[in-house]
Amino acid sequence: MPKPTKGPRLGGGPAHERLMLANLAAALFTHKSIKTTETKAKRLRPYAERLITFAKRGDLHARRRVLAVIGDKTVVHELFTEIAPLVAEREGGYTRITKLGFRKGDNAPMAQIELVLEPVAPKAKPAKKAEAPKAAPVEEPVVEEEAPEAAAEDTASEETTAAEAEVVEEATGDAEAAEETTAEAEAEKA
Repeated sequence: MPKPTKGPRLGGGPAHERLMLANLAAALFTHKSIKTTETKAKRLRPYAERLITFAKRGDLHARRRVLAVIGDKTVVHELFTEIAPLVAEREGGYTRITKLGFRKGDNAPMAQIELVLEPVAPKAKPAKKAEAPKAAPVEEPVVEEEAPEAAAEDTASEETTAAEAEVVEEATGDAEAAEETTAEAEAEKA
């Protein structure tokens, strides 16, 4: 016989624990907020959030799975028609636990568990780095400098640099890039 192994025990046996969690979940969905012991609230949180996730799916199979846990059809109807649309944009964290202090009679720690029904602002997804199309890189020819032919190449390289600048300007449409290309070519000559 399967017995619950996770968390503190909330009753005499596993069947009593399942019934207690189902009743707490039904009360939570009916009243939107309940006050109970801290231990019960912590055990109820994943149980209720799983049922809300089923309600967000909204199909017949999900409704039947929730009905198998919570026997009251009015509570299940309220969960599927009222609560699920309010948390449709939320990706989890449907409940909030607030500690309230200690109970007067037996000093048990008390907590309030409530549904988080406030609208959520979806997080903006980070933009990709390479969204804008880039211009094709222009390859510059490698100019080898030789001492005896330096004077003859000066005039030829100036014409080549001007031609390169025009190509860069046409490719990018940027006059500054063309000036940078000519400045780099002149710096290489020196």
